[in-house]
Amino acid sequence: MNDRPDPSELRRRAEAWLAQDPDPVTAAELRAILESGDGAALAGRFGARLEFGTAGLRGELGAGPNRMNRVTVMRAAAGLAARLRDAAESPSPGSGVVIGYDARHGSERFALDTAAVVTGAGLPAWLLPRPLPTPVLAFAVRHLGAAAGVMVTASHNPPRDNGYKVYWGDGAQIVPPLDAEISAAIDAVGRVDGLPLGEDWTVLGDEIVEAYLDALSGLPLGGARDVRTVYTPLHGVGRDVLLRAFARAGFPEPAVVPEQADPDPDFPTVAFPNPEEPGAMDLALALAARTGADLVIANDPDADRCAVAVPDPAAESGWRQLTGDEVGGLLAEHVLRHTGGADRLVVTTIVSSSLLSAIAGARGARSAETLTGFKWIMKAGTPADRIVFGYEEALGYSVGGDGGVIVHDKDGIGAALAVAALAAEAAREGRSLTDLLDEQARRYGLHATAQLSVRVTDLALIGAAMARLREAPPAELAGRAVEQADDLSLGADGLPPTDGLRFRLAAGASGGPARVVVRPSGTEPKLKCYLEVVRPVPADGDVAAARTAARADLGALRDALAAVLDLPGA
Repeated sequence: MNDRPDPSELRRRAEAWLAQDPDPVTAAELRAILESGDGAALAGRFGARLEFGTAGLRGELGAGPNRMNRVTVMRAAAGLAARLRDAAESPSPGSGVVIGYDARHGSERFALDTAAVVTGAGLPAWLLPRPLPTPVLAFAVRHLGAAAGVMVTASHNPPRDNGYKVYWGDGAQIVPPLDAEISAAIDAVGRVDGLPLGEDWTVLGDEIVEAYLDALSGLPLGGARDVRTVYTPLHGVGRDVLLRAFARAGFPEPAVVPEQADPDPDFPTVAFPNPEEPGAMDLALALAARTGADLVIANDPDADRCAVAVPDPAAESGWRQLTGDEVGGLLAEHVLRHTGGADRLVVTTIVSSSLLSAIAGARGARSAETLTGFKWIMKAGTPADRIVFGYEEALGYSVGGDGGVIVHDKDGIGAALAVAALAAEAAREGRSLTDLLDEQARRYGLHATAQLSVRVTDLALIGAAMARLREAPPAELAGRAVEQADDLSLGADGLPPTDGLRFRLAAGASGGPARVVVRPSGTEPKLKCYLEVVRPVPADGDVAAARTAARADLGALRDALAAVLDLPGA
């Protein structure tokens, strides 16, 4: 459907879609478009389609194959069921698909449709009892011995979107070639009004949440508990599970931002429901300032990400939001300090800080880098390795103990517990999280990171920018020579090919190297650029001065890269 058909073909497709659409809302939307003769609206819905990939499906709600709707979801469920049934490793009678959903518009209906299609295909299905965090679903796949899992969520996307994540039996999101195999099976699905639909799925009770909370008790939380926390779920589904997790672990109950406490699919208090976005945590920071909190924690709406802010008298707001790399470094050191064994493996991605390898080496563990995404992080190492921690700079962490990680995906609830434990432990010793960051800078060098993220309305602009960089890579950026340029689409460091470019830059005046990675976002219309500079810091050195200098270095790199990209908004 990517061949830009003529208006009559678009109309034929729309009418065929309308004939099978079980949803009165999208059916009415489509009838109105057909009656109005709005060719642009038809082309937007039927001139292309949402492509199923390793991130599943994600897109705007509405009628047609280029939108998220009941027909799109039922076809995806039927393709997944067909792949499971046709697999050489055909699922045993006791295996099936566990299905979770968040509180977005349409999520519960999409989950029910998935359950009906899966059971109609002759496979067992388990439905989570209510809107719950994504890490509960990822945990449930392995806990129940399911062959696959589905989570209906668009994570931190705008309110108009929804999505469909697919997990395999290892509890991690799918990787190639599974995505292509499921996509092919989806393509073979006929009209959804001809699909057999079942009714005998199992609706799980609260015992699945209890099992998840029990598993979190295996995290290295130490014995300190004195920490005053402000928490926001950003109108998502994290609140109830997080509060139960804190209570079970013995932490004081966090103060929840009242304006953002209840699930609300319209996310009325934020422009984007993503704690990385400017302003998203303003209400939480204001509550923390009023209550004298020690720590601010935010989850994104499906609670698989975790943002952290700490008091900082030097900041204008009095608070400093830590980067994903800073939290990743702190949690990595915390986990390695509380676990043992030479088989321990900590994992991050090629766009995250290089600090993790230094920490692992100092703590007698191994480290690995993967492509972007937790689906790759959870595939790192060998069967002899025990992954005890994984993270990516986009606020995603999976924390483990001596038994390995609890969830084979991002887990914003487990990460929040571990951050609270780390903050309480530091406070008992008369230190803060910023003190711990300074200690790491003196021990390993200051690894400072930043992003340049360019949102576009035309995806062709991203493709053109990537093509220009490949054809004429810069010889220098911000006065630093580009010593090595890697086209990640050709494969690098033994990793699978991916659309991206990596530039390793010469040491600056500080004596430390720099790195830039550029790649299109896998879930949003953005070009994302990841910058890192490393500055050595003497054991008695001034870390604050090093941070100021590093920010200047990163700013210069950002400006130079923006000029090279030549994109609107860069």
